Amino acid sequence: MIARPEAGSVHKTDVIPGSVPAAAEAGTMSLMETVGLERIEAAARLLAPVIRRTPTVGSRVLSERAGTQVLLKCENLQRTGSFKPRGAYNRIANLPAADRARGVVAASAGNHAQGVAWAASELGIASTVFMPVGASLPKLVATRAYGADVHQVGDTIDESLVAAQEFADRTGATLIHPFDHADIVAGQATVALEILEQVPEVGTVVVPTGGGGLLAGVAVALHAVAPKVRVIGVQAADAAAWPDSLAAGRPVRVARMSTMADGIAVGLPGAVPFAHVAELVPEIVTVDEDALSRALLLCLERAKLVVEPAGAAGVAALLTSALEDLPGPVVTILSGGNIDPLLLTRVIGHGLSAAGRYLAMHVTIDDRPGALSALLAVVGRAGASVVDVVHSRTGPWLAVDEVEVSLTVETRGSAHRDDVLDALRDAGFRVHAEV
Repeated sequence: MIARPEAGSVHKTDVIPGSVPAAAEAGTMSLMETVGLERIEAAARLLAPVIRRTPTVGSRVLSERAGTQVLLKCENLQRTGSFKPRGAYNRIANLPAADRARGVVAASAGNHAQGVAWAASELGIASTVFMPVGASLPKLVATRAYGADVHQVGDTIDESLVAAQEFADRTGATLIHPFDHADIVAGQATVALEILEQVPEVGTVVVPTGGGGLLAGVAVALHAVAPKVRVIGVQAADAAAWPDSLAAGRPVRVARMSTMADGIAVGLPGAVPFAHVAELVPEIVTVDEDALSRALLLCLERAKLVVEPAGAAGVAALLTSALEDLPGPVVTILSGGNIDPLLLTRVIGHGLSAAGRYLAMHVTIDDRPGALSALLAVVGRAGASVVDVVHSRTGPWLAVDEVEVSLTVETRGSAHRDDVLDALRDAGFRVHAEV
């Protein structure tokens, strides 16, 4: 294992001082187990025979963008397609024999479900998983394939969790929480130990963040072994519970969530992760949906890696102005790669549009022979490639002699996109581009 160095400084941010005592007043500190390096190293020894040591690969395009070396920690290549089995296996393996005999239960729409099902199967333990009715078919099929007895209950994870807790109370099965337990945090922390072994000189680690199990584990491990490493959590802007929680000094539920990054769409940070994150004070930044789409597209095109939106959150932050002047080398964790092919298709389209390579617009033309041909000729001379055309003569906004053309074209980037629009307007067409 990695030797513990002398204590050093921790990079701090604008979190209100005293946030941990506030959590203690709420009862979170006095009633929970804390996670230390010994517990993390024990988890690493336990996991070594069964968990993949995922690769850390360089990214030239991100390195150029960040002005320092950037590497990707590919947990999307982990067993079941995410980092989740690390914590799930560590938690289940540490259960007493009597608890193992009664089985385990979990509630999840995806990665945690698969992690628990796989870990329980590896350990010869019965597992039951409650998933929302709307859970994606690939994740549902995969969870069953890993050996779980799957029940679809409710429209949300919260409703599934209620059913899982009722099942635990009725049967004596142990509820395996996705992030709010010390053994879960210790298991996820093993990612940080691998990063330190693969990139000993690492200066910054960027972590996709939902409930906080992965962020807390990485922060604890790095604080113990390499305390000068900067730790940054990344949340989807439309599902960001951590900034307000850290400011309040206690977990605070976000009012609403709406993001494609379902893997980090958690409304309330866990008490165990919060206590550790608040104490070690890593930074939290947020990214919007356009940045997530562009990040997923970059991983697919440039790194040849399939990554889900949540797993690409760190890449999204590096593509925006959210992260600048980072101590290098920088490692961002690709936390998962389980994405529904239908969602992947939509996100790729969204990413192409956000990157200026996919232009959808509505153009008003005269209803006369040759008008559509003239429109397409301007598009062709501008160097754009037509994807599809929809011709409509109906609409209250159209004059009797006008037609609206919904036109989608491929462009070569944001500058070329603007050139195409300018060419159409210079030719006298009324154009409305979709954002």
